[in-house]
Amino acid sequence: MKLRLIIPVMLLCAIVSVRAKAQNRPDKLYSMSGIGFAFPMGETSDYFKPKFSTSLGLNVGVGNGGLFLYPKVSLHAFTFNQITPDAGYTYTIQKGRSTTYLLNMALGYRKIVNKWAFYGFAGAGGGFILTPQVGVNSTTLQVTQDNKSNGLGIAEGGAGIEYNIGGANLFVEASYMYGFGKIQNRTFNTVPITVGIKPNLSKLLSKL
Repeated sequence: MKLRLIIPVMLLCAIVSVRAKAQNRPDKLYSMSGIGFAFPMGETSDYFKPKFSTSLGLNVGVGNGGLFLYPKVSLHAFTFNQITPDAGYTYTIQKGRSTTYLLNMALGYRKIVNKWAFYGFAGAGGGFILTPQVGVNSTTLQVTQDNKSNGLGIAEGGAGIEYNIGGANLFVEASYMYGFGKIQNRTFNTVPITVGIKPNLSKLLSKL
């Protein structure tokens, strides 16, 4: 799995970009990590139930205003209640676990008011969602399970609030994620809600 390399590569690119420019805004570069839940919406709730989520990303300032780039990896976990078996399988799996590996690149705008900041963003990306499959061998009385990889594109828009605690910001963020693909012949869409921390790497880099 090469997913663990995505954030270090994004961070390296962002550091090179920030080091090449003057540090003339307080929010030039943040790293972002958060936890929460992704709530399935509409027909997605027919087969997914919220379990927990983890998000990792960066906020990279663009220009001297409030614009920033927002690359983010979303690792949402769901309880999977299969409606119809996949091709080649006879049984459906209930209370299984499904996980997303979705990368989104968004453009956002942040407005800072004293210790508070308010931001919105919109972007697109893609990735894959793993859903479990189960096979039963009635002769050997054995059950085997593997994962089906469902690739799809996504669009995501959202907003958040931050509170500055010195060298980092605490944040709460909500978004709407729409998938350009179907799972169990139903459209994938969900509302992730995340809380976490954004260390201000600009201050660290300015001291190097």
